[in-house]
Amino acid sequence: MGVVRIDRLDHLVLTVADLDATVDFYTKVLHEAGHEFEPKAHRPTPGSADLCLITTGPLQQVIEELGGHGIPVEEGPVERTGATGPMLSVYFRDPDRNLIEVSTYL
Repeated sequence: MGVVRIDRLDHLVLTVADLDATVDFYTKVLHEAGHEFEPKAHRPTPGSADLCLITTGPLQQVIEELGGHGIPVEEGPVERTGATGPMLSVYFRDPDRNLIEVSTYL
């Protein structure tokens, strides 16, 4: 089985208690508790996060490696928009049911 190479973190999604206070602190659009985008963390609560990682290899390799470890792909491959443009993504859960997205830019 190959080794999936992660190049960088593309974006981190924060679920926040007070959107106005958080926007004052950060300058990006964030998930507000109760108004999350899909897909999202299993139990999105203030303090939880969704991660998007960029891989340097083919997304099919990521899917195969996940399958080899018994980790089901929850969604994807699907087209999404990342920090710098269109990308292809797969979504799965870590052991705590946090949402992990691994993507390649198109």
